[in-house]
Amino acid sequence: MDFNTLLSSLQDSPNVFSMWDIGLAVTLSFLLSMVIGWVYMQTYQGAAYTKSYVYTLTLMSMVVAVIMLIIGSSIARAFALVGALSIVRFRNALKDTRDIGFIFFAMAIGMAAGTRLYILAIFGTFGIGFLWWLITKLDPFAREVKDQILKIRLPADVGYDNRLFESTFAKYLHHSDLISVETVQAGTLTELMYDIRLKQRAKAGEFLDEMRKLNHNNKVMLMTGYHNIDL
Repeated sequence: MDFNTLLSSLQDSPNVFSMWDIGLAVTLSFLLSMVIGWVYMQTYQGAAYTKSYVYTLTLMSMVVAVIMLIIGSSIARAFALVGALSIVRFRNALKDTRDIGFIFFAMAIGMAAGTRLYILAIFGTFGIGFLWWLITKLDPFAREVKDQILKIRLPADVGYDNRLFESTFAKYLHHSDLISVETVQAGTLTELMYDIRLKQRAKAGEFLDEMRKLNHNNKVMLMTGYHNIDL
């Protein structure tokens, strides 16, 4: 391929689509993104759910459909789009890693609608949506979390070697591993973080009471899953 042939292949070529194609692509991407939003709402776990994120998924799917209509088969427009999007910076961090998956989900459906692959868009939405709903309900990869995080605060002048807690740890814990040590409250306290596992018959409340006697009644926190026990 010579230079002139390559140059001509990069030239804009008019897209062949009608108002019907535009309306169908935008409407279909809107309806299918609403289905995606419903799946997201039904399968979301946690307290940080925001409806604005779901509305953004719907808007993004329609915008991507329009962009795909604009690009069509033009390589030049595709490169121009990449250059334009490369200057966009997103500052908000996503709270849940699965939110990234839903972003790509909505984008893919918008791309399918924008390239007029309507059957693929419909089956992709309902197929992936159903499988995600099913895997969320069945939860096949869940496992029982037995290890917990123990945070203990001590006066800075108190030694924090294992001998201080040795007898209490032996009474209540299967194992304990020191994860980190840091100073808090302007260096007046030392905070220790342990990875621990309580014995089967050990009671968390009694264990924390024992620890409080050893750390001069400073703060003790036991983190188990999403729940904290403070004393």
